[in-house]
Amino acid sequence: MLEKANVLTVKPISYKALKHGTKLMTDGFDAYYGLNKNYEHNVINHARGEYVRYHVHTNTIEGFGSRLKRGTKVINHWVSKGHLQSYVDEYALRYNTRKVSTNHRFNLILSNVAGRLTYKYLIA
Repeated sequence: MLEKANVLTVKPISYKALKHGTKLMTDGFDAYYGLNKNYEHNVINHARGEYVRYHVHTNTIEGFGSRLKRGTKVINHWVSKGHLQSYVDEYALRYNTRKVSTNHRFNLILSNVAGRLTYKYLIA
């Protein structure tokens, strides 16, 4: 079972994954409280009807999250915790190349293939 997102789970992950001084843009979820001590943290308050303030918004990550959720539910139907990062990586590639042609995306993927993918490695 996946852990519940709260201040006790979000902060350690943030500290491990993000460099000191990283610019964060989040909504007002309580789990993000206190991140401004290590990061440049801008908060958009959806509860007050705020969705964008100058250059600060959460639209990009919400768009990505929507595609990830839809893809894993509709296409994959279920995602195990062990393979979650692989699915996130795949959908990140799809999202980041959403404005390029299929041929360009295919060539990008092929140019980054190194070696042979074996079944043993795939199921590890």
